[in-house]
Amino acid sequence: MEDDLHISQILTAWSMVREAHGDHTAVQSAQQQLLKRYGGAVRRYALSALRDEDAADEVFQEFALKFVRGDFGKADPARGQFRAFIKTVVYRLIVDYQRRAKKRGREGAMHSNLAEPVEAVDSLGDDEAFLKSWRDELLARCWQRLADDERESGKPYHEALRYRVAHPEMRSPDLAEGLTAKLGKPINAGAVRVLLHRARERFAELLLEEVGESLSSSSLDDLEQELIDLELHDYCRPVLDKLRKT
Repeated sequence: MEDDLHISQILTAWSMVREAHGDHTAVQSAQQQLLKRYGGAVRRYALSALRDEDAADEVFQEFALKFVRGDFGKADPARGQFRAFIKTVVYRLIVDYQRRAKKRGREGAMHSNLAEPVEAVDSLGDDEAFLKSWRDELLARCWQRLADDERESGKPYHEALRYRVAHPEMRSPDLAEGLTAKLGKPINAGAVRVLLHRARERFAELLLEEVGESLSSSSLDDLEQELIDLELHDYCRPVLDKLRKT
């Protein structure tokens, strides 16, 4: 069995970093894709660290400027995960912001836990604040993509799954009644179970794609480990098992 996924056929984050700092017409497109895909996680992390909207915006703008200016063109995927690369970049931007804020006498607006940098970047721990920001952004993008799919295909996966998440204790007959009202067409309990199964499977597929795009490898083992590290494995276990059997 060939241990790979269709992530091998899509543009990974590392390849986009290279394109974003090349000498061809794809530069602007790659920069926009990177900022769209990872800018949300950057801003979430900055906001959780600085607890100030304006400060988080300033850090995000500096992050975006670095891409446009070409500062990351020599980034090497052999040195580690893309997620760790982004975390290191943003951590340094946050520390730089805090140092500038201290000079301006704004100590009270800072997050004391991140006030002083560590000696070496490699010694940074797997910061839960960054993991949460990264994870939340991944899930937000998957929900948005599921909604986009629904508009294009007409399959109400997003509507059904959102309704299920909002009513976790409801049994199938009650879900069917609620979704009948929301969708404006009759649906029975059996059809609801099938619909939710397909919706969960589609969400898992989207999540695998999103996580896979940040990896330099198309190995299912690497993908599964990243899902475990992000505490997203349970979302994708059935689809991963299916992929291993194909």
